[in-house]
Amino acid sequence: MLEQVLSTGVFAFLLVFARVGSAAMLLPGFGEAYVPPRVRLMVALVLAFVLTPPVAAVLPPLPDSPTRLLLVLGGEIVVGLFIGTAARLILVGLQTAGMIIAFEINLANALVNDPATAQQGSIAGNLFMALGVVLIFATDLHHFLLRGLLDSYGTFLPGALPQAGDMADMATRVVSASFTLAVQIAAPFILVGLIFNLGVGLIARLMPQIQIFFVAMPLQILLGLMVLMLSLSVGMMWFLDRFEVTMSGLFGAR
Repeated sequence: MLEQVLSTGVFAFLLVFARVGSAAMLLPGFGEAYVPPRVRLMVALVLAFVLTPPVAAVLPPLPDSPTRLLLVLGGEIVVGLFIGTAARLILVGLQTAGMIIAFEINLANALVNDPATAQQGSIAGNLFMALGVVLIFATDLHHFLLRGLLDSYGTFLPGALPQAGDMADMATRVVSASFTLAVQIAAPFILVGLIFNLGVGLIARLMPQIQIFFVAMPLQILLGLMVLMLSLSVGMMWFLDRFEVTMSGLFGAR
């Protein structure tokens, strides 16, 4: 009866859709909160339709029981969520860098709505997140992500149980890379902020009658914006490079 309901072609499409659809819900640009769910669903269906013929040879045969079918689909969903989460974590590194920068330039309390995460975030973090998504599409890195979904069928074989140990190790590496990226992008602001605060502290000790922090706050914001203007392009180029390297390690190809 199961073979009558699910033919081989429908099963193959369903199996690919389980992985591609779950990944598309989290991939940068495709899985943003401001993208309507229907659009994301249509993108996932189109991607599954396109990827099914190339990967049909490595797909497992139709399971002989509903329990086995659910296990296979569940494994594909886990793999898709893992790929999407890895890409999302690298992008979130920009938001972390923006929050660090906001602390250093005295704009940590100026929170605005972040359309990418549907919550409040720092101004610098929102700028980096939006710019990161734009640059991913402008530099065709989204093609790299889509190609990586195809290559993932050589790394994560469909029908086999996901390797929990390897996935946990890779997740640890991606989280570490995300925080490292955030600190590297924010490094100029950390250095400038440290020197500026040391100078302000010395002036406050030498001239305690001056309300130095009221004078220093506008200067700190101005100095931070100047550093942002000088370092923005370099930081975003470094983000694109780290994004490609990290996702290449996940897909097993460059």
